[in-house]
Amino acid sequence: MTQDLSAGTSSPQPVPGTPGSTPPARTPTIKAPTTRTSDIEKPATEASASQAKPAPDAPAQAASAQIEASGAAPAQATATQAKPPGRNASATKPSTRRLPGRKGKSRRKPPAPRRGERRAQSRTGRDAGVAPDAGTAAERRIRIGSPASLLAVVPVLLGFEPGNSMVVIGVEQPGAEVRLTLRYDLPDPGLAPAVAAHAMSVLTAQRIQTAVAVGYGPEHLVSPVAAALRDCAPGAGVTVTELLRAENQRYWSFVCGDPACCPPEGKPFDVRDHPAARAMAAESARVLTSRDALAATVAPVTGAAAGQMRQATKEAEEQIARAIARAARSGRKASVRRLIATVGLPAVSEGIRRYRGGRRLEPEEAAWLTVVLRDLRVRDDAWSRMRPEHREAHTRLWTDLTRLAQPGYVCAPAALLAFVAWQSGNGALANVALDRALAEDANYSMAVLLRQVIDSGAPPSLARLPMTPEDVAASYDALEASDEADGEISDEADEPADDDDEDVPAGEA
Repeated sequence: MTQDLSAGTSSPQPVPGTPGSTPPARTPTIKAPTTRTSDIEKPATEASASQAKPAPDAPAQAASAQIEASGAAPAQATATQAKPPGRNASATKPSTRRLPGRKGKSRRKPPAPRRGERRAQSRTGRDAGVAPDAGTAAERRIRIGSPASLLAVVPVLLGFEPGNSMVVIGVEQPGAEVRLTLRYDLPDPGLAPAVAAHAMSVLTAQRIQTAVAVGYGPEHLVSPVAAALRDCAPGAGVTVTELLRAENQRYWSFVCGDPACCPPEGKPFDVRDHPAARAMAAESARVLTSRDALAATVAPVTGAAAGQMRQATKEAEEQIARAIARAARSGRKASVRRLIATVGLPAVSEGIRRYRGGRRLEPEEAAWLTVVLRDLRVRDDAWSRMRPEHREAHTRLWTDLTRLAQPGYVCAPAALLAFVAWQSGNGALANVALDRALAEDANYSMAVLLRQVIDSGAPPSLARLPMTPEDVAASYDALEASDEADGEISDEADEPADDDDEDVPAGEA
């Protein structure tokens, strides 16, 4: 798994069993998280400050709990401790958000946010201005036996050509097999110790005792980080067997003092025909020109496609508003959450089925799916269906929806993309997807928890799904039944305002 720790980057690409605001998980090894459900949220640009804070994501909490229990996460990774389900208000009351076309207000007050118990944090990682891309080699077995092979495999491990970066690779002896890849933007020299400390904390947490590293860029930026790595490694119990600087198709070694082997002017290299590069190219591994090029793969669509999506999203919002109005006229007392789930869950299943079959969604279908994914039950159902054997199809699905989603609807598909990317060992893609989600809502809990887990270097093996679709449905059904039994969803709360009979677009509600 490759991890991208780009300094100054606050959001970037799914975590098996970590994201989403689902109800209590039924996994015997994990404490069930606090459950909060909500209706479809208004776009972040329109929502109030209190609405903008999503409920804690149960799958994300579950994954964090798994990582903490296994000892895989380093000290600076924060995990929210899950609480068992109960009937007390603080543990089970769902937060209420208004829906498209809905003007009446619920009597239920949103629960006060819980403060998770935090592990001790060192001044390393993002809190110290150091932001990594982390990943593993997933199912590929990659060995590094020479400086040339190291330089050949790094771009393939990352998925792009590194520039102004420090790449630290944890390897397993014997054979120098790659287990973990960390990439950092080259920081200001004063932050070099923070980069080294974070890298060593991740390697130590993963019980990796051998590492190699390459700094890509000018000597005045690479050398301070290289020196910090060499100073920090012995105390962490890590042996750095190779440490290179590469620039302009030449490399220099910080560990080899033999001028015949590593001359002062640098040694030329060309990895295009290296056997390691050819072997990985045979696996159809795509290497982009830069991290910016990777970020462009999840950037919003433009031109005619953007216009189509704006119109289709507006129509989807209006359709949901009409459905709510019809339900009110018929006298049905079902909650809006159930109404949205009724129309949203089939859309999720069909979208997943379509992409697993190698097809795509039409703009109208994509817009509908992005809108209904604002409902946490719908999103968590999608999350629970992210089986790793279909991760390539799922990556296409969530990449498309992340690009097509209109402002206010990006968080869910982007966070789901991040989870699937983590599942695939692609930490750089996970981070650029999380960048999209957190740029729209910095408090989106599924994205926040995924970022913590991915930054910790947690391997894809921990990206397990803590709930099945049946578990998600049963948990939400039980929660709503409990609320109704307690009288928390009143008749008045489900009645529309006087003008709800009109077809009101969500943006005007």
